[in-house]
Amino acid sequence: MEVQQFYYDNKIVKKFIYATLFWGIVGMSVGLLLALMFLFPNITDGISWLSFGRLRPLHTNAVIFAFVGNAIFAGVYYSTQRLLKARMYSDALSKLNFWGWQAIIVAAAITLPLGYTSTKEYAELEWPIDIAITIVWVAFGWNLIGTMLRRRQRHLYVAIWFYLATFVTVAVLHIFNSLSIPVSAFKSYSVYAGVQDALVQWWYGHNAVAFFLTTPFLGLMYYFVPKAANRPVYSYRLSIVHFWSLIFIYIWAGPHHLLYSSLPDWAQNLGVAFSIMLLAPSWGGMINGLLTLRGAWDKVRTDPVLKFMVVAITGYGMATFEGPMLSLKNVNAIAHFSDWIIAHVHVGALAWNGFMAFGMIYWLVPRMFKTRLHSIPLANFHFWLGTLGIILYALPMYVAGFTQALMWKEFNPDGTLVYGNFLETVTQIIPMYWMRAIGGSMYIAGALVMIYNLVITVKSGSKVEDELAEAPALARVSKKRTAGETWHTWLERKPIQLTILATIAILIGGIVQIVPTILVKSNIPTISSVKPYTPLELEGRDLYIREGCVSCHSQMVRPFRSEVERYGEYSKAGEFVYDHPFLWGSKRTGPDLLRVGGKYSDSWHFNHMYDPQSTSSGSIMPAYAWLIRDEHDRSKIQKKMEVMVTLGVPYSEEEIANAFEHMDQQAAQIEKNLYTDPDFAASYEADKKYAEENGEDFIEMKDREIVAMIAYLQRLGTDIKIKNTNEEISQN
Repeated sequence: MEVQQFYYDNKIVKKFIYATLFWGIVGMSVGLLLALMFLFPNITDGISWLSFGRLRPLHTNAVIFAFVGNAIFAGVYYSTQRLLKARMYSDALSKLNFWGWQAIIVAAAITLPLGYTSTKEYAELEWPIDIAITIVWVAFGWNLIGTMLRRRQRHLYVAIWFYLATFVTVAVLHIFNSLSIPVSAFKSYSVYAGVQDALVQWWYGHNAVAFFLTTPFLGLMYYFVPKAANRPVYSYRLSIVHFWSLIFIYIWAGPHHLLYSSLPDWAQNLGVAFSIMLLAPSWGGMINGLLTLRGAWDKVRTDPVLKFMVVAITGYGMATFEGPMLSLKNVNAIAHFSDWIIAHVHVGALAWNGFMAFGMIYWLVPRMFKTRLHSIPLANFHFWLGTLGIILYALPMYVAGFTQALMWKEFNPDGTLVYGNFLETVTQIIPMYWMRAIGGSMYIAGALVMIYNLVITVKSGSKVEDELAEAPALARVSKKRTAGETWHTWLERKPIQLTILATIAILIGGIVQIVPTILVKSNIPTISSVKPYTPLELEGRDLYIREGCVSCHSQMVRPFRSEVERYGEYSKAGEFVYDHPFLWGSKRTGPDLLRVGGKYSDSWHFNHMYDPQSTSSGSIMPAYAWLIRDEHDRSKIQKKMEVMVTLGVPYSEEEIANAFEHMDQQAAQIEKNLYTDPDFAASYEADKKYAEENGEDFIEMKDREIVAMIAYLQRLGTDIKIKNTNEEISQN
């Protein structure tokens, strides 16, 4: 049998490892800054690009796509070459994957703080960057599949199955969720509206967790845990059941993020049913991972690599038990919009993704540099510091979530809310936010210890960029099943057929849920009184999106007595038909704003944006002084309205032609309303006089951003008759 010599490409793996460590610190540091903003809301006072609403999507994108994404590529490029006994198909594609991915991360780090966002969770990047993501992802998949076709190992190991499913599904999710019509280079509107947009977004959002944060890491688990433990995978049959059931069931579960919302009940119930079923394959994977360590528990006690991996797999098991539990409607009614969800997400992110990445890198670096890890005690210190950090982060957030849920829903004997002021909940959980910040600090400190340990390790090793290997050439074999060959064993030597079947498995759930919601009009009943936003309100909505207000405020009143009493009439599907994109939110750091229109004066909103503590004592909302200061660029309003018409919003040609005139009229009325506040009038006139005396340009109030924001806020919830409440909706 011919034995062929070839070289593994270690350069690309090293590059992705370095990027993982660098972006990990960046993403976690931004997260810590955000945690501190709950304690010191004006810590970045007056700096628009460092405001909470703009940094929050930067944190999630940096941790998910920069830290975890680079770790995925590092592990996939290393393990794929060894599992297939072949160098990656193309060094050029590998380089395009690396440098293209880093360029996308840098683009995100620039555009998100500047307020260029689609506001779709985990998909906030605007359309030019979305196109770049597609190109780089295709390069990755091309490289992966090309390597499979040139392999010297006949059967595809289970890790490769998960890599294939990841490539296919992320591509489908990204393309369909990102469909939008551009207005300008960094502004677009989603092709979906309201309920439809929410369903597509959470079909994407939930499955971004499934197929970016879960399936590739399961593939890494199936490769690196057996390698680190020097034990075979516990069960080959379980891995088959785990893989196919997971990718088929996971794709259906997205609607559990929208329970009790305006999404049709049939879609919600489908999401619940499949979420419950998801527990079986998820725990099947966890069991397969943990039982692979049977007979190696003595090694676990001494090897920091295995310690990280055991906690990672355990964290995966905890998160995938909690996910189905949270999809139960009675549990979701308590947990949704609360800090319980923050705890749940971070158990998965910090334990499963973070610790699996750490364990993998601790195993990889010494082997790639042909040396020993500099310090086992330091690695163990990192492990215990990180583990304690996770506990101190997650447990207080669970307590905060339970506290919020109980306080939001508590009634007096006379039927009034016990805690009518939303701020009462916020002030109650401030100690939990302190503990979260401490836990997060410990986690980052552990990562810094790791970097120090690895830097010394690399310096002591040798530089091996192209590692010599040899393997027998792959002999030809019948395309049909051979005697004694099972169906799945046959499939494992057919990468194209395996890819096609995986694609079919993941498409079924999406088609069943999304197509009827988009095509069947009866799913979204219309309301005749709901009208499109005026030009000024549309501009104000875009400012609301730019500032990331949806990160803290929902616009979805669920049909619960407590929420109807607090916020007003529950939400109807027909209210959102002109919302491109939807803004239902997923967390209530502040109160729901769907019915805020008309509840407060224009002056109240003005003062609230300028200094939230002046209107809501104890608020942890930061000031948005630049909205009061900056001139509002309304030059693209006609283009925006034309795009909306393309999307089905019924603006007439006359309305578009007269957009600037209508904006001026509405803005002038708001400015007039502001003059009713004597403090505003005196301050405004003084500023105007000062500008005239010193020859400075003066921006009329009606032309400033705050006026458009007020117009939008005053519109919210006014299209339908709502229940009157005496509840004061105080900002956070």
